Amino acid sequence: MATEVREDRLAIQASVRELARERIAPRAAEIDRSGEFPQDIVDLLREQDVFAIPFAPEYQGVSGSALTTALAVEEIAKVCATSALLLAVQGLGGYPIVLGGSEAQRREFLPQLASGSKIAAYALSEPDAGSDPAAMRTRARREGEDYVLDGTKMWITNGAVADLVVVFAVTGPGEGSRGISAFVVDGESEGLQRNTIHGKLGIRGSNTAELVFSSCRVPAGRRLGEEGDGFKIAMGVLDRSRPQIAAQALGIGAGALERAVEYARQRRQFGRPISEFQGIQFMLADMAAQLEAARCLTHEACRAIDDRDPGITRLAAMAKLVASDTAMRVTTDAVQVLGGYGYIDEFPVERMMRDAKITQIYEGTNQIQRLVIAKHLLA
Repeated sequence: MATEVREDRLAIQASVRELARERIAPRAAEIDRSGEFPQDIVDLLREQDVFAIPFAPEYQGVSGSALTTALAVEEIAKVCATSALLLAVQGLGGYPIVLGGSEAQRREFLPQLASGSKIAAYALSEPDAGSDPAAMRTRARREGEDYVLDGTKMWITNGAVADLVVVFAVTGPGEGSRGISAFVVDGESEGLQRNTIHGKLGIRGSNTAELVFSSCRVPAGRRLGEEGDGFKIAMGVLDRSRPQIAAQALGIGAGALERAVEYARQRRQFGRPISEFQGIQFMLADMAAQLEAARCLTHEACRAIDDRDPGITRLAAMAKLVASDTAMRVTTDAVQVLGGYGYIDEFPVERMMRDAKITQIYEGTNQIQRLVIAKHLLA
């Protein structure tokens, strides 16, 4: 059985790799240059059932495995970090429903996300509540059969284009993290204003938005779990989403390494390819070793998720920390290998370096990951 599962996983990875290199890679530079949301890539991932990978077969998905999803995210990120984020965030938006939703809610919403007929977003951060989500100010007060949401969410990936947004809001003022609840909100709800954020350093084609809720009504049946379950759901989601950001970081770094190796073989100085110089060889070797070490840790975190290992939180934080720091080092070194050509957009490594930076920031900054790891060490 294990062999059959592994064969299925490798088949999915190979299929996504082919799709990424043949259909997504030719669009990557233009997506970055224009900064426009790549609806054509959304359509492609929908048509090829890529959005179904994070979801279990009982909800019309094809996998439901964290490791299989990570392999797919990495393959896409090798050519386009923005496109890889489409898959990662589809999973991110679905995880709260998997963890906190009733069976009826799972059967209503998860097939829509698996098919790609609905695009998801996850709204936790606020202007004054990023690393400290328990300090959120968005409120949800009960009125009859509805909740009324008021407040602002910030830095929400897919925020302005999502059909379904999982929103976290305070239902119990003064109760801290125990007073937070989660809701599935329609993206076109009355009382919801969505403002796209422009001018980003990297992942320029990814939609990032501010969400402003003004007396936005949400049916009580859209609440996930009980009142007060929101913070627990949010933290459980981050344990599952951080390894996917690690996978995105790995893909960015691996793509940069491929380009650096290719360039080093072709570029000649002092009468021979620069790949023959020990200084360049050592740089490439370090890049490859660091990526492989980060990949092993990321896959171990995914295994923990798939096996429901109680060590998920620590491993997820380690994977995200190590993979994103590695991606930043590797892409910077790739620019160095290419020299002046690495500094211009004729080659993709400068884009990869810009894209890598966000992996150290979102899903919890790397400083937060160190706090999480230290907390487990010292418990």
